[in-house]
Amino acid sequence: MKYPKEIRTYCPVCKAHTEQKVKLASKGKARALAVGNRKHERKLRGHGGKRAGEKSVKKQGKRQKVVLECPACKKKQERVIGTRTKKRLELAV
Repeated sequence: MKYPKEIRTYCPVCKAHTEQKVKLASKGKARALAVGNRKHERKLRGHGGKRAGEKSVKKQGKRQKVVLECPACKKKQERVIGTRTKKRLELAV
Protein backbone atom coordinates (compact mmCIF):
# COMPACT_ATOMS: atom_id res chain seq x y z
CA MET A 1 0.00 0.00 0.00
CA LYS A 2 1.33 3.45 -0.86
CA TYR A 3 1.16 6.23 1.71
CA PRO A 4 2.21 9.91 1.36
CA LYS A 5 5.51 11.17 2.83
CA GLU A 6 3.83 14.22 4.36
CA ILE A 7 0.34 14.69 5.80
CA ARG A 8 -1.42 17.80 7.00
CA THR A 9 -2.88 16.70 10.32
CA TYR A 10 -3.54 17.77 13.92
CA CYS A 11 -0.68 17.99 16.44
CA PRO A 12 -1.96 17.56 20.02
CA VAL A 13 1.07 19.41 21.47
CA CYS A 14 0.84 22.51 19.24
CA LYS A 15 -2.98 22.24 19.17
CA ALA A 16 -2.94 23.12 15.47
CA HIS A 17 -2.89 21.46 12.06
CA THR A 18 0.62 21.19 10.60
CA GLU A 19 2.29 19.47 7.63
CA GLN A 20 3.83 16.42 9.37
CA LYS A 21 6.53 14.03 8.15
CA VAL A 22 5.59 10.35 7.91
CA LYS A 23 7.97 7.49 8.78
CA LEU A 24 7.32 3.76 9.00
CA ALA A 25 7.16 2.43 12.56
CA SER A 26 9.92 -0.08 13.32
CA LYS A 27 8.87 -3.51 14.51
CA GLY A 28 11.55 -4.06 17.15
CA LYS A 29 13.47 -7.26 17.83
CA ALA A 30 12.31 -10.56 19.36
CA ARG A 31 14.01 -11.70 22.56
CA ALA A 32 15.88 -14.97 22.06
CA LEU A 33 15.57 -15.98 25.74
CA ALA A 34 11.84 -15.22 26.16
CA VAL A 35 9.82 -18.02 27.81
CA GLY A 36 7.76 -18.75 24.69
CA ASN A 37 10.85 -19.10 22.50
CA ARG A 38 12.55 -21.42 25.00
CA LYS A 39 9.42 -23.56 25.26
CA HIS A 40 9.12 -23.78 21.46
CA GLU A 41 12.79 -24.78 21.07
CA ARG A 42 12.40 -27.46 23.74
CA LYS A 43 9.32 -28.86 21.99
CA LEU A 44 11.14 -29.11 18.63
CA ARG A 45 14.10 -30.99 20.14
CA GLY A 46 14.37 -34.80 19.94
CA HIS A 47 12.23 -37.17 17.82
CA GLY A 48 9.48 -35.76 15.64
CA GLY A 49 10.93 -32.31 15.04
CA LYS A 50 7.79 -30.42 14.06
CA ARG A 51 4.95 -29.81 16.49
CA ALA A 52 1.81 -31.79 15.74
CA GLY A 53 -1.46 -30.13 14.86
CA GLU A 54 -0.26 -26.85 13.34
CA LYS A 55 -2.95 -25.62 10.95
CA SER A 56 -2.36 -23.57 7.82
CA VAL A 57 -4.67 -20.57 8.05
CA LYS A 58 -5.18 -17.75 5.55
CA LYS A 59 -3.58 -14.63 7.02
CA GLN A 60 -5.88 -11.73 7.71
CA GLY A 61 -3.38 -8.91 7.14
CA LYS A 62 -1.84 -6.37 9.53
CA ARG A 63 -3.07 -3.03 10.78
CA GLN A 64 0.10 -1.05 10.21
CA LYS A 65 1.50 1.93 12.09
CA VAL A 66 3.18 5.11 10.92
CA VAL A 67 5.07 7.68 13.00
CA LEU A 68 4.16 11.33 12.43
CA GLU A 69 6.66 14.07 13.33
CA CYS A 70 5.56 17.70 13.77
CA PRO A 71 8.05 20.21 12.27
CA ALA A 72 7.16 22.93 14.80
CA CYS A 73 7.58 21.09 18.13
CA LYS A 74 9.50 17.99 16.86
CA LYS A 75 7.13 15.70 18.81
CA LYS A 76 6.30 12.29 17.38
CA GLN A 77 3.03 10.40 17.53
CA GLU A 78 1.98 7.00 16.24
CA ARG A 79 -1.03 6.44 14.06
CA VAL A 80 -2.61 3.14 13.07
CA ILE A 81 -3.76 3.06 9.47
CA GLY A 82 -7.46 2.24 9.44
CA THR A 83 -7.66 -0.84 7.20
CA ARG A 84 -5.84 -4.13 7.31
CA THR A 85 -3.20 -4.36 4.58
CA LYS A 86 -1.73 -7.49 3.03
CA LYS A 87 1.46 -5.77 1.87
CA ARG A 88 4.01 -3.61 3.70
CA LEU A 89 3.52 0.14 3.54
CA GLU A 90 5.72 2.13 1.20
CA LEU A 91 6.02 5.91 1.22
CA ALA A 92 4.98 7.53 -2.08
CA VAL A 93 6.39 10.79 -3.40
